[in-house]
Amino acid sequence: MKETLFTGAGVAIVTPFDKNMDVNYRRLGELIDQQIEEGTDSIVIAGTTGEASVLSTFEHIDVVKYAVDVANKRVPVIAGAGSNSTKYAVRLANECENAGVDGLLMVTPYYNKTSQKGLIEHYNYIAERVNTPIILYNVPSRTGVNILPETYAILAENEKIVATKEANANISALAKTMSLCGDSLDIYCGNDDEVAAFTAMGGKGSISVLSNICPKVAHDIAQLGVDGKTKESVKLQLEYTELCNALFSDVNPIPVKEAMNMMGMNVGECRLPLTGMTEEGRAKLEKVLQKYNLI
Repeated sequence: MKETLFTGAGVAIVTPFDKNMDVNYRRLGELIDQQIEEGTDSIVIAGTTGEASVLSTFEHIDVVKYAVDVANKRVPVIAGAGSNSTKYAVRLANECENAGVDGLLMVTPYYNKTSQKGLIEHYNYIAERVNTPIILYNVPSRTGVNILPETYAILAENEKIVATKEANANISALAKTMSLCGDSLDIYCGNDDEVAAFTAMGGKGSISVLSNICPKVAHDIAQLGVDGKTKESVKLQLEYTELCNALFSDVNPIPVKEAMNMMGMNVGECRLPLTGMTEEGRAKLEKVLQKYNLI
């Protein structure tokens, strides 16, 4: 049986920027410390929520190194290292490995896309060239590529491929994947409003945007489910569904950064091409944060 990287909620942590739109490392360190202190089970750095797509290669690697240093083995650090270029993904993954990460989050190829056969060859090619456990990342709404259950079953035969972050919003496909893969593939929920359902079916937890502003809540929803306390997990999930939805009322990570700034967490703006929310959208988000006593 493959080793589980973590259970509970890993935070898909934002990358804070200063007024010059440079990475604000001091603030990033404070966020990581706060997350760990409040019960987050893993730091997932330089992913979608971390705006990896607008980080230079140097920044990407430097942010990962910094996160590893700050976390200092208190919780696992998982680095986004995927690309639509297979060879570049290997290069980035190797750099993240050298930084000391515990896992690699590898998004499916995007834009040029690929077939299911291409996915199998892409991921196996990478796995042959790394020594660190791989978490696949399936998010068709952003990539235009969907990993099918039958493809998961083939990829799960690779010892380096230990888990997936599943964000295809298809519970039926999730059930089929779990049925086909069994214990050979851990599954983390990639949508904060579905975590209780995932863990009730055997998922190991979540990689969470919500955790940026409510780390204990995100942890509790996931861990209660993992521990078999489904009723309690569902109750908490339903209680926070409106907040989860509000954090995806615009392109991620726009709303969560807006929310963090409203809460005084000073993470700066998103880099272009992402922009701030409209006045109407911001007002709606503010009202939801007030409802949850976050501001």
